[in-house]
Amino acid sequence: MDLHSLKPAAGSVKKRKRIARGQGSGRGGTSTKGHKGAQSRTGYSRSVGFEGGQMPLQRRVPKFGFKNPTRVDYVGINLDRLQELIDSSKVTEITTASLIAANVIKKTQIVKILGRGELTSKVDVKVNAFTKTAKEAIEKAGGSAETI
Repeated sequence: MDLHSLKPAAGSVKKRKRIARGQGSGRGGTSTKGHKGAQSRTGYSRSVGFEGGQMPLQRRVPKFGFKNPTRVDYVGINLDRLQELIDSSKVTEITTASLIAANVIKKTQIVKILGRGELTSKVDVKVNAFTKTAKEAIEKAGGSAETI
């Protein structure tokens, strides 16, 4: 096999249709657009979702659901995750800023501490929300849970 003998598989490469190149080409005149009507005119484009007059899909399918505009989405962080963070970075105070620095949350996220796991270290936690069990566990370990 040599570079000069390489060629694509038979039937895989087709010639381009040369439209509007005179009557001799077989595609001159109306240039495959038929006679008259909007679709033959320049500047024509059918609207997005148009299905030839049939009821379009986005109108056939019913609307459903509800998006609550006042919903608050918390990022849940469990006590065991907090303990891992304390063990790895030896911090005594956990705030939203320290969680952002540790790549646990993003800047715009709101934090809620959840009660799964054990907390053995004394730590002061200042975040947006706590569950009752998480707050009790933090205070039991000798720390403080403060809502900001």
